[in-house]
Amino acid sequence: MWLWPQEDPKFPQDLKRDEREHHRHPSARSKIMRARREEMPGKDSVKVAVRVRPFNKRERDAGSRCIVTMSSTSTTIQDPRNQQARRTFTFDYAYWSHSGFARDKDGLYVPEEPGSRYADQGHVFQDLGQGILENALQGYNATLLAYGQTGSGKSYSMVGYGPNKGLVPTLCERLFQAVGTDQDNRQCQIFFSMLEIYNEQVVDLLSRGSGSHPLGGLKVREEQQRGFYVEGLRRVPCESSAQVGQLMEQGTRTRTTASTHMNASSSRSHMLIILQLKQIFSKENITKQSNINLVDLAGSERQRSPGAEADRLKEGTAINLSLTTLGNVISSLADVAVGKRVVHIPYRDSILTKLLQSALGGNSRTVMIAALSPADICYEESMSTLRYAERAKRIQNRAVVNESPTERLIKELKAENARLLQRMSRLGQEGRRGEDETKDLRRLLTHNELQIRAIQTLWEQHLQEALKDWEQQYAAITQDDGDAPVYSECERGPSALGVVKLFIQEGEWDIGLSDTLPKAITIKGLGIQEKHAVFTNLERRVALSPESGAKVAVNGRLVSHRTELQHLDRLVLGSNSTYLFIGYPSERSGEDWSRYDYDYFQSELAAVEGFHIHSLCEGQDQGDHSVAQSQADPSLLAVFYDYIKLMPMVAEANQMSQELHKGVEFKLEIKNLAMSDSKGHDLEKEVAIRVMAQENKQVWAWSKAKFINRKFLMEELYQDWVAKGEGEGGSRSPLPRDRDPFWDPLEPLHLGSAHLWLQSLAFRIPLEEQVEVLGPEGTEEAILQTQLVPCSPVGLPLGEDEILIDPTELLGKRLDFTLAVEHCCGLRWLREARDRGVQIGFCVYDSPRALYTPAVWHNVNPQLDHRVRFTVATVGGEFLGYLQHSALVLELWGLQAGCAEMSSSLEGVRMTPEGSVLIGDAGITGTAAGPQPEQGPASDLSHSLRALQLDLEQLRKTNSALRKENSALRDQLNTPAREDPEANRGRPERRGSVRPSCDAEFAKALKVFYHSMNSVRGQLQRLRRHKPKEEAELPDLTLFVEEQGRLLRDFGEHLEQSVTALKQDVAAIVRRKRERSGIWS
Repeated sequence: MWLWPQEDPKFPQDLKRDEREHHRHPSARSKIMRARREEMPGKDSVKVAVRVRPFNKRERDAGSRCIVTMSSTSTTIQDPRNQQARRTFTFDYAYWSHSGFARDKDGLYVPEEPGSRYADQGHVFQDLGQGILENALQGYNATLLAYGQTGSGKSYSMVGYGPNKGLVPTLCERLFQAVGTDQDNRQCQIFFSMLEIYNEQVVDLLSRGSGSHPLGGLKVREEQQRGFYVEGLRRVPCESSAQVGQLMEQGTRTRTTASTHMNASSSRSHMLIILQLKQIFSKENITKQSNINLVDLAGSERQRSPGAEADRLKEGTAINLSLTTLGNVISSLADVAVGKRVVHIPYRDSILTKLLQSALGGNSRTVMIAALSPADICYEESMSTLRYAERAKRIQNRAVVNESPTERLIKELKAENARLLQRMSRLGQEGRRGEDETKDLRRLLTHNELQIRAIQTLWEQHLQEALKDWEQQYAAITQDDGDAPVYSECERGPSALGVVKLFIQEGEWDIGLSDTLPKAITIKGLGIQEKHAVFTNLERRVALSPESGAKVAVNGRLVSHRTELQHLDRLVLGSNSTYLFIGYPSERSGEDWSRYDYDYFQSELAAVEGFHIHSLCEGQDQGDHSVAQSQADPSLLAVFYDYIKLMPMVAEANQMSQELHKGVEFKLEIKNLAMSDSKGHDLEKEVAIRVMAQENKQVWAWSKAKFINRKFLMEELYQDWVAKGEGEGGSRSPLPRDRDPFWDPLEPLHLGSAHLWLQSLAFRIPLEEQVEVLGPEGTEEAILQTQLVPCSPVGLPLGEDEILIDPTELLGKRLDFTLAVEHCCGLRWLREARDRGVQIGFCVYDSPRALYTPAVWHNVNPQLDHRVRFTVATVGGEFLGYLQHSALVLELWGLQAGCAEMSSSLEGVRMTPEGSVLIGDAGITGTAAGPQPEQGPASDLSHSLRALQLDLEQLRKTNSALRKENSALRDQLNTPAREDPEANRGRPERRGSVRPSCDAEFAKALKVFYHSMNSVRGQLQRLRRHKPKEEAELPDLTLFVEEQGRLLRDFGEHLEQSVTALKQDVAAIVRRKRERSGIWS
């Protein structure tokens, strides 16, 4: 039972007795009222501390930069994208634990030198824990909340690791030291409770067995005097800090086992530890009672994606409800503190806020510690945590000293006995007349004394009974056989390794769900069979034999036959139950096992699948030779860690889909953002999840954020299915499709992209090219036949005489060109299922929206014949740079039966009078293809003024160009005339005809060269994609080297031929010019 006092609780009989006493003794009534006025609570703000931890391995590998600084009580955070954007927050305490520390011989992290600003665990306890302890000893309720994103250091501050004890164990030690003094005058009783809130269900972590958990968790009740409390929550009497430590170990084991069985992540659950302290002062005849609530909140990170994506089931999950409601409560209380009128504070909207009502705005003295990551890659989460803490510090509580109703009853019984004794003495003086009444009084006196004795001995009996029961339970879960091999479970979290140890004795042991066999090791988890595998321990050698159909991996590789285990082998059973095998004591050499954390297991599994950081970073220095091969890009490292984080979640989702008969398969993909980049930069990548319905081959693409949200919803569905029992599967009504987290409405699917480089348009050279459409993993999805044709304003192709040698000649001029997407062949999307279709999308320069070709269905090699004409009214420097250095990205979109097509109409697009799509900011006044809003006179004047300014600028450029040309012509005319006037007679008639013909010859040579270079670019792309398979043997590698050599030779020969042909053409043109005129010599 959990007591959350909001005012002095009274039993009904106590209230009646008080009322009788007030009528008998008016002076007593006035004393009580005066005492209550003296105890009226004052306002007490929530104290907030912020602590920043060191970089973790992921952040160090990613080359992260520290963006948090601290000075006294202020904390400043800098936006990594804007060096000038800084935000400063002020809190009660700011703890710098990022740097300036060393590890002493006892393993404690201490300041490197005296006076260092490093805040160690002792410093934090002295500021926060000591105040909580003093408040509890004074009789106040006290609450400590730990808030922050997963991995920010909450658990380290609360619990600690190794010799670096956190607030909770240190507080318990100091509490028992404090209550151990002055035992003659004070009797102390301490109760310990531990619970977890996950998915709006309360789990008692000290329950006696897995079968004792009620369906749907424990119930939260409410009484007027007690407030909200957990019905049936186990309270264990404690007499030492060592016992509290063992109870915490028991609760952590229960939490780890339950999370494995229920497929829950501890980072998404809240853990609450409740210490109830009762102090009975015999001389003063008073009792003080207080609750110490220690709350480790779930990870506060917010899942987000780069796009404006909204999951239709986003609000359906109950897992995030508690944190969301807690934020709403804190915001409402912060508004109340600054004088705003708040109609409703939503305490009742979640289990967590119900139980924390007294800690937030109620009868408690509360401290919040907000844990921060210092890394730039965690900026959004750290900023969110700081804002949360800033709101929390405004909350006002009203704490009072709590008095126990049981001790009041003892005082009243003693007072009543004293009155009875006085009355008996008076009756004794009156003689035999009061003998009968005296007997009744003695009987009542004896009853009262027995009741007092029963109340006073209740604690000792309760303590002895609870200790006996708890010792049996603790012995059962902490059995240890130091001489036997053991496999230790490794769960999510930095200190989860070794929480659960399973010993392998001599002989054969079945491992799985079953617990009926005499030699069985029972484990729970997704994908675990009744009999999953057999451990054999004979002659001090341990082997593992998987059962048929059981998934077992050793050191990342799947095994299906008997495998002998070595010391520190890594085992993965089922979808994601991870264990570290520890051999006999003679094999243990004192090595550090801490490196075999959860990420190590997942990285090993990913490496076996061919995914590791080196493969991810391949090619990152292509086009940028300044990047060293050995230095991985931080963004790629972030993608790598995202991948290994999602791997177990994908495995669990696939297992749930299989057990729930959903027929849906999930697969991780690395999406190369270069596919959508017009410059083709090859550094940016992100993780995506491909979802496929196995029966009808329907496909979805989910972002990381959407998948994580759906994964939580799948857990809710799966837990409900497990709770109802597999045997009732036929009678359960199916879940409506719109509420099914495994299903989504069909949408167009981005299959891949192709790059059509625009450089030829800068020379007004037509381009006809076949481009490859590459998927997210570099696979060839299709080949597109395309054309880029410079044309006149009415759409006629330009002749060769219009080709430019210098692209800057386009500046200030109009450019029209036609994009033609003619044919698509080899559609991989259609080869997998014929009831599909495709569309091609593209966006040129600053077009406000993408344009699409009409949809084509049921054809692997469809004829598209789609043409769009574009116009740039005035070519500026920015657009010319776009043509010279960028590509037009052609996106291939897949359609499925029941999927809406994307509109291919030009409605709403600016058009020229000739029917061309207008791009760029200036020039021709365009008309939209659809209805347009009316523009006022001011808008017309603005457009006119802008057009005149552009015309003026164009005339200036033209005038300058003409002056330069006139000066050059004047020099050419004067130079030969001075040398030999007779020899130059008649030549002016020839000059006008020589230059245009030479320009046309140069243009033809450039056109041939650009066409050949397109083929060279295609060969280069094939070389980049040509890689050996991860599992290739020596003969395969030999063939690969030969093939690679042939491709390199072809590439070199083709490149050399193209350059040689250009040189020869240029030499021939120059030679002919020299023959025709002396001005070219």
